[in-house]
Amino acid sequence: MEEGSAGPSSPRLTGVGGGVLLGGLTAVVSVTAIGRAWAACDTGNGAAANGMTLLFLTPLIWIAAAVPWIAVRSTLGRRHRKTAWAAGHILTLWLAWFLVTWLGMPDSYPDPLCPGNVPPWWPGFLPA
Repeated sequence: MEEGSAGPSSPRLTGVGGGVLLGGLTAVVSVTAIGRAWAACDTGNGAAANGMTLLFLTPLIWIAAAVPWIAVRSTLGRRHRKTAWAAGHILTLWLAWFLVTWLGMPDSYPDPLCPGNVPPWWPGFLPA
């Protein structure tokens, strides 16, 4: 090994990098779906106010999505990589679904545009 080279990356760094990347992707997808649901159901105070709310929520969702990836990858990923990836994907899909249905389709905001506060583009096979 040459002097000054960092050597192979540690599993912890790999978990953090994967968590940051996949957490960011989850945040973008979730915020986009929440924004589309709000726009379809005319939820909120307007596009500018909704945009600022989503802009505020994006880093929080990013952190909330990255932490499970880092935890799973740092603990389970050392010995069982495929299981860690499966668990990470399941947690990510559940988190995205939960955020979109909880934040994007509020029960306290009745709207005649979206019966049951479910946007028309929402797939019928996914519970809302």
